[in-house]
Amino acid sequence: MFTVKTLNAIDPAGLKRLPQTDFVVDDNAEDPAAIIVRSAKMLDYVPGPSLLAVARAGAGYNNIPTDRFAELGIYVCNSPGANSNAVKELAVCALILASRNIFGGIDWCRTLAGKGDEVAPLVEKGKAQFTGPELMGKTLGLLGLGAVGAKVAKAAHALGMTVLGCDPFLSDALKQELTGIVEMVPDQASLFSRSEYLSLHLPLNADTKNTVRAETIALMPDGVRIINIARGELVCDADMAAALKSGKVSRYVTDFPNGDTVSMEGCVSIPHLGASTPESETNCAIMAADQVTEYLLRGNIVNSVNLPNVRMDRSGKYRAVILAKKDAEVAVDAAAKAEAVRGDIKAILADRDEPFDQAALAAIPGVIRARVL
Repeated sequence: MFTVKTLNAIDPAGLKRLPQTDFVVDDNAEDPAAIIVRSAKMLDYVPGPSLLAVARAGAGYNNIPTDRFAELGIYVCNSPGANSNAVKELAVCALILASRNIFGGIDWCRTLAGKGDEVAPLVEKGKAQFTGPELMGKTLGLLGLGAVGAKVAKAAHALGMTVLGCDPFLSDALKQELTGIVEMVPDQASLFSRSEYLSLHLPLNADTKNTVRAETIALMPDGVRIINIARGELVCDADMAAALKSGKVSRYVTDFPNGDTVSMEGCVSIPHLGASTPESETNCAIMAADQVTEYLLRGNIVNSVNLPNVRMDRSGKYRAVILAKKDAEVAVDAAAKAEAVRGDIKAILADRDEPFDQAALAAIPGVIRARVL
């Protein structure tokens, strides 16, 4: 029986996906076999010896120490695409908010409270200060064309925008799907220089932090409008404030408010609503629970963000699941075997009808963790 602990409120529909014959949910467990988490900070989390898996019910995973857990043989996965429609819808909303000064107009209308019959003529007289351009015919640059970026591309195209895209990791299948919708550009500089609107759809890591900063903003057209529904740290706040003040950036819409953005003139701060829909929370919880089940019961590694992804249909009574250093010599006699490498770690699945000696597998030099199912 595997114990699963949740560190946030996880949609019950997801937890119900865990087979009751093999799993029990106990949020007070001190040493669970698996953790399902949303945004709770785990960077200082000290895992017990039983922890095998951490599933992020969502896309971003910068709240989890993925590298440290990989060294301990702990599988970390996220839920890519499960909340993509919700985030896409907010990105489209952000495009409109970046273009039309709707919030400014709403706030101004509140100042007319109590003016009775004067309101209508005051509105007609004052509305000009809140005008903004239409999206149709404008050029949108998308930095990142994954699950969310591709959906935003299609929505923007339907709105009559010219859509540019830059994503060096774009799959051939998705590239084909976006043919006629997105013009692919070779690099970020080319994207920035042509984008009247820019929407970020990148993961946050050492290479992407402060992607939008003074040097890159300088490449953009004057009056560019920037949308960040991905991760707050993709944008340098100090440089954004300066660009808004100078008029280089007309509007900045972010789903990641902080002490700087909430008082930044020209910035629209949304309270991290990207995945805040009941449908999204359900989808993410279901995907997270299914992936935990797949790994703990069958050893298949799916959507891992820190280990090699590998899966194989069962072809024997017993399965060995081995995580090892890439260069480790792991000789396993098996009827069927699958192996994958990611960075310095390799994952091996081995099936046969005869039992494996788990202790002997774990004792092989370079093996990080070994399980027998």
